[in-house]
Amino acid sequence: MRQESDSPTPHTNFMAVQPTIDNSKIPSFVTHVTETLENAGFEAFLVGGCVRDLIMSQILKEEGGREPKDWDMTTNATPEQIIPLFEKTIYENTFGTVGVCIPKVTPETGDSVTHVTDSVSELDILKQEYDIVEVTPYRKEGKYSDNRHPDDISYSDDIKDDLKRRDFTINALAYGVSQGQIIDLYKGIKDIENKVIRTVGVPDERFREDALRLLRAVRFMAQLGFAISEETLDGVFHSRELLKNISAERIRDEFTKIIESPDPSLGIAVLTQLGLMKYIVPELEEGIKCEQGGAHSFDVFEHCNQALGHAAEKGWPLHIRLAALFHDIGKPRTKRPGVTKPTFYGHEVVGANMVKKIMQRLKYPNDLTDMVVKLVRYHMFFSDTEAITLSAVRRTIVNIGADHIWDLMEIRECDRVGMKKKEAPYRLRKYHAMIEEALRDPISVSQLKVDGNILMTELNIKPGPRMGWILNSLLEEILEDPTKNTREYLDKRVGKLDQLSDTELKILGEQGKEKKQELEEEEVEKLRKKHGVK
Repeated sequence: MRQESDSPTPHTNFMAVQPTIDNSKIPSFVTHVTETLENAGFEAFLVGGCVRDLIMSQILKEEGGREPKDWDMTTNATPEQIIPLFEKTIYENTFGTVGVCIPKVTPETGDSVTHVTDSVSELDILKQEYDIVEVTPYRKEGKYSDNRHPDDISYSDDIKDDLKRRDFTINALAYGVSQGQIIDLYKGIKDIENKVIRTVGVPDERFREDALRLLRAVRFMAQLGFAISEETLDGVFHSRELLKNISAERIRDEFTKIIESPDPSLGIAVLTQLGLMKYIVPELEEGIKCEQGGAHSFDVFEHCNQALGHAAEKGWPLHIRLAALFHDIGKPRTKRPGVTKPTFYGHEVVGANMVKKIMQRLKYPNDLTDMVVKLVRYHMFFSDTEAITLSAVRRTIVNIGADHIWDLMEIRECDRVGMKKKEAPYRLRKYHAMIEEALRDPISVSQLKVDGNILMTELNIKPGPRMGWILNSLLEEILEDPTKNTREYLDKRVGKLDQLSDTELKILGEQGKEKKQELEEEEVEKLRKKHGVK
């Protein structure tokens, strides 16, 4: 592979025809920061991903482009010169980045936005009340001894010094808003046009500086739909072992962005092919060439990756995507030979334990970890379609939580698509009907405004069969006329019912139970008709 000089060499000729960026796409809080810096006599350029996304919106219009999310800026001003220009700033960065805080306003009234939220960090609260623009001085960087951070930095008065330290050409772009000038020293616009991810200068050097760039290359590929250049791919492969020097938190963040990208299954495949997966989730590689037989067209690895792809196509959230990717991760460790196909008994239990360790290792939040572990643990619930009972559905709802039972159905859908199968329409409707039936509040005496405790302590009714008959009799009355379900009415009615003989009271109680059963059957029949099942 031909190696270029370690120091990236900018080309002197910009594109003959540069795209014209539409400044109306740049929020007013961003232009306020650039104008403030320029009015104070400093240079100010938007830089990095926001410029890339603005350019993509112009030259890839037919595909919709991208809307920038983060607004980063670079300037020849030092932090000490930046901070006094703005009312509120954040400066706790050893690399010189100043967070400029601009109060958010409501579009309707122009008033400042104020949020009060419990259990969030100070930075999260700031982000609720302020738009934050990160402003960094032009920088020169020393060597990266730890493959993570430069050993030292120094400020520069030349933007070229700042751009040559960037990771990829598509991110080594700067835009002067007031001048309408794009600075493109490394043919980043051409690479955007060609949809190519290429390092600034020699790939091996860029990856030695910060090994997280190995994952960023794959992440941009999955997010943007670009290809990674051949020399950059070679550099990733040769430098893959450097990833062991990166913290679990930084790896997790890039991995999550890949999972949440439009094409995460491509990202997972490329991470594996380039030898990066062993530093992220090596357990997934155990599924490669682990054949399943039977209805499965793919090995375990490809099946799980196909399931993830379906979750992405549906636009489902992170916990569904992670559970889809991990749902069969326990199969290789439980595989046993069978007469017609191998078996994987208990793989959901083994897999859930594996997933818990994986997500804890990557420092995922506990609530997300618990949810993904549950989905993996109970994803086999719908596998034996003939044996499912309503009581089994209810137990599963207790295990997974009523708020997440439909998530489990989405994991089933991913699982089926991962086998190149579609769910049979009748079977799917049956599942939905059973879940709705199990979730429906049953008709019971608990709906009454009085209960056994009130009858004993306040209305002097002794515990025993008579209490049950009274409650069932009251239930029949409020089922006929819900307006009677008040303490005033029920207290008086209890007194009258208690004057009846056992025989009379039992008849009324049995009538109440029959009415309850009749209405229960009617409600279930409505649900089944709704879903077209018996």
